[in-house]
Amino acid sequence: MNRVLDAREFARRRRQLMRMAGRDAIIIVPSAEERVRNNDAHYPFRQDSDFHYLTGFAEPDAVLALVPGRSQGEVILFCRERDRAREQWDGHRAGQEGAVADFGMDDAFPIDDIDDILPGLIEGRSRVYYHFGRETRFDLILMGWVNRVRSNIKQGAKPPHEFVALSHLLHDLRLYKSRSELRLMRKSAQIAAEAHVRAMRTTRPGMNENEVEAELLHTFRKHNAVPSYEPIVGAGTNACVLHYRANNATMQDGDLLLIDAGAEYACYASDITRTFPVNGRFTPEQRELYDIVLAAQLAAIEEVRPGKSFEAYHLAAVRVLTQGLIRLGLLKGSLRSNLESHTYRKFYMHKTGHWLGLDVHDVGDYRVDGEFRELEPGMVVTVEPGLYISPDLKGVPARYRGIGIRIEDDVIVTSGDPEVISAGVPKDADEIEALMAAH
Repeated sequence: MNRVLDAREFARRRRQLMRMAGRDAIIIVPSAEERVRNNDAHYPFRQDSDFHYLTGFAEPDAVLALVPGRSQGEVILFCRERDRAREQWDGHRAGQEGAVADFGMDDAFPIDDIDDILPGLIEGRSRVYYHFGRETRFDLILMGWVNRVRSNIKQGAKPPHEFVALSHLLHDLRLYKSRSELRLMRKSAQIAAEAHVRAMRTTRPGMNENEVEAELLHTFRKHNAVPSYEPIVGAGTNACVLHYRANNATMQDGDLLLIDAGAEYACYASDITRTFPVNGRFTPEQRELYDIVLAAQLAAIEEVRPGKSFEAYHLAAVRVLTQGLIRLGLLKGSLRSNLESHTYRKFYMHKTGHWLGLDVHDVGDYRVDGEFRELEPGMVVTVEPGLYISPDLKGVPARYRGIGIRIEDDVIVTSGDPEVISAGVPKDADEIEALMAAH
């Protein structure tokens, strides 16, 4: 049973979604499916984020139907029945009684009965809200139910005449985090910050990247969390690979180590990146580039305020990065000409952040009517500028080649100053060196 968030929070979300959809609509949300990893072994099950957002129900083989205005009950869950034999193998099931008593459903039916019941719930509804194209198998099942209603038009059945992308309503709701959600996200960020600090204290020349990854995973699991994505632990030139995955190289004296790793706690993600010297001391060249990235990040965080465009903090980071690159001689010409021609992109090729929530790259439109949307209280973003100087990049002094740096924090948009919830891990170069020297 989900006890991290109150059942009333999920009920509030469902009511809000149904108000937006209207009394002539039906909303259908399937759970995630279990996925086979190899032969008889499955990947760890993780609930679909939208399904979790509306139910808090952590089991597979379930479907939520929201039927606004239905007198017998608007919130219906189809789920697995209690089964003593299967629970001996796979663990506890809520069953239909648990779905009502513990998760606040108005009614619940066995998932095996869905073909007999759901077409009747669809009948008489003019619109169906659903995530078409996400799961082909379920798309076909849903269309089969709709076609069954259509086949009875001569008998007076009224099939829906409109299909609407559920994301149109639901993902805008998810963009604004409640106080309870923000509490969970702070916890997630605190866990990830502790993991990064542990990694800094542990790292030494001669260790393997995967040994550092193990320290991250230890901290996550100790706090009942899991990785919110596959951790990146890249030393030396590996830090220049944006989505480095191998995590199996030996870390050399003089390398920088880039760790991009977040925790997922109660399904809410954090996303933190730190870059630090394997031996505990930055070289002059590393420090020059590092301080540019840090200044860019601090300037960007200052722009994470209500009323500011989502793009504003990216532009602030780019400006500071470009100024720094000109100062070091890695870019030539004026600041204005470099910004206009995007010359920085050979050193910095990604955006400065994204939404954060139940998904690491969380849902929600970045543009509204073609323009970047304004930040509002309750939104959460990452702020993650970087510089990546490939080892074979032409026209760059050899002393800078092979250096990759990214600094990333998780930031809540408040009514005033931005709240950096990942501040528990140091990022000032002097503070990093002091931490590493103490162990």
